[in-house]
Amino acid sequence: SFLLDDNVLIDAGTGVGDLTLDELAHIDHIVVSHSHLDHVLAIGLLADSVSRRRVDAPPIRVHALPATLEALRQHIFNGVIWPDFTRLPSAERPLLAFEPFAVGDVLALGEHRIEVLPAIHTVPAVGFAVLAEGGAWVFTGDTGPNPALWQRLRSLPMAHLVIETAFSDE
Repeated sequence: SFLLDDNVLIDAGTGVGDLTLDELAHIDHIVVSHSHLDHVLAIGLLADSVSRRRVDAPPIRVHALPATLEALRQHIFNGVIWPDFTRLPSAERPLLAFEPFAVGDVLALGEHRIEVLPAIHTVPAVGFAVLAEGGAWVFTGDTGPNPALWQRLRSLPMAHLVIETAFSDE
């Protein structure tokens, strides 16, 4: 997971548990690369931990592909694994709000502009380019060979590139 400034979290896996309760309470947006547990595990923990501190705040916006949001609804926030924080504490003032995006979208999240990049994985997946004047910070989680990603990156000024890879048994 990567924290941009103090309010945008990219993925919600390893590292989120190292943040203080005050730091967690400042997170307004979570952008999720894909539905595997090592990328979404901390969403429920974060929501549960900050629920009393965000009573008057807008919901934490979870941005992801529609298939990823559906996986979160069906398998995580289903009342069996975690409560449905998109309806708690009330449907009118939920703690989480799910926001779908598509590859190619540019998200405006506070001061940040984040382009959604193509990724290839065993489940629907994306990467992200945090666009900035000095070049983009690019992250893609668990991707294999991906010509569409490299084609886009050729035309994007980059400052930093972080690629998490998954290797097959072959």
